[in-house]
Amino acid sequence: MFIRIVKLSFHEEKIPEFLEHFETVKNQIRNFPGNNFLEMYRDKDNPCIIFTYSIWNDVADLENYRHSDLFKEVWAYTKQHFNAKPEAWSVDKIASLP
Repeated sequence: MFIRIVKLSFHEEKIPEFLEHFETVKNQIRNFPGNNFLEMYRDKDNPCIIFTYSIWNDVADLENYRHSDLFKEVWAYTKQHFNAKPEAWSVDKIASLP
């Protein structure tokens, strides 16, 4: 398993639209084959920056999602709200402390 972190930067006035749309698709994303976990975070200092944090079984599962109709629809809608280029990292967990 690995973690995917995506940083999304939005025009402030577009954030409510984005969040409303996310509510309609979040369960589909979370339940996509190979996705084990999904969370979204908002930066405390810059509310226009939102991060997604997801856990995937393997790279092939993430790639299947990225080539799916679901992703194409979500990304087409989401990217029109950006004020900067998104950034993404695929990382392996080294340590976790409860």
